[in-house]
Amino acid sequence: MTTTVNIIICGFGNVGRNLARVLDEKRATIAADYGWQPSLIGVAELNGSTIHTDGLSIPEVLRHFQEQGNLSEFPEFGRPGWQGLDVLRNTEADVLIETTPTNIETGEPALSHVRQALQRGMHVVSANKGPFIHAYQELRELADQNRVQLKLSAAAAAALPTLDVAQTCLAGTKILSIEGVLNGTSNYILSRMRTQQEDFATALQAAQQAGIAEADPRLDVEGFDTANKLALIANITMGLNLTPADVKRTGISQVTLDDIQRATTADRVIRLVGRVHRDTENTPQATVAPEPLPPDHPLANVDGSEKGITYTTDTMDRITVTGGKSDPLGAAAALLKDVINIYSH
Repeated sequence: MTTTVNIIICGFGNVGRNLARVLDEKRATIAADYGWQPSLIGVAELNGSTIHTDGLSIPEVLRHFQEQGNLSEFPEFGRPGWQGLDVLRNTEADVLIETTPTNIETGEPALSHVRQALQRGMHVVSANKGPFIHAYQELRELADQNRVQLKLSAAAAAALPTLDVAQTCLAGTKILSIEGVLNGTSNYILSRMRTQQEDFATALQAAQQAGIAEADPRLDVEGFDTANKLALIANITMGLNLTPADVKRTGISQVTLDDIQRATTADRVIRLVGRVHRDTENTPQATVAPEPLPPDHPLANVDGSEKGITYTTDTMDRITVTGGKSDPLGAAAALLKDVINIYSH
């Protein structure tokens, strides 16, 4: 017998809408392969939400949002003025999927969404790093108290399975260090500078035209995004308590074409690398900076907008995983994967 899993999405931007499409397109596959079917019963947005406990028509919700830009007047089931907490407090659901924009400064409103969902006994799957940068241990304990799961794959490099590898494939090991190329935009720019012999400004413009870089790319190219992901991954997999402010950060905006060419002459490839390890006094050391990597380094060949992560462990030595789609569809796929894994165990 197929079980119905009732889902609320908070945030209906590019990631949230791609997730809704994937849920709709893969409904039959999920039911056949995993024995449950998703039912989207609520979508929460800042300017109005929609709820239907028997399940919303995803194509109709998507069409209405595209035409109107909000959900407050969605026929029959619109809730003008309702935001995430309103939906969560007034709807019984199995899973919250959090896809609101990341707020690194406070974690809000996602932090309140996650707390509320966990307190109400919902599993939480998130693409939003903000709450977990600020309060991972608190939220982890709250999930344990309410016997629900907390899954953050999409917040930790989207389609690249950073946390899955560490928590499942490296179970029983002690992770000694992490190295990662965790930002697809910066990697695309550095790769283009090397292969097309373009300066930073030209490569950035190409990334923006391709839809890889934002109009304001500072979070990516100045290393903030990498620092945020690095702190989150390290806290979860190494048991640390880092904040992004603890990560010494240098971005790529000052990397010149001469730097790229000198590295190439020396048989090196410049990547923006995030690193975490413990020093001789067992103090965590975390950095983000452009580094010239030798060709035999496992992250040297992570090209274009792809990402990669290397874990060094006490018993399995060095393990690397690379690739992963760096776009909203890749993040949506990671969210779906997390929900599937919750109900597969």
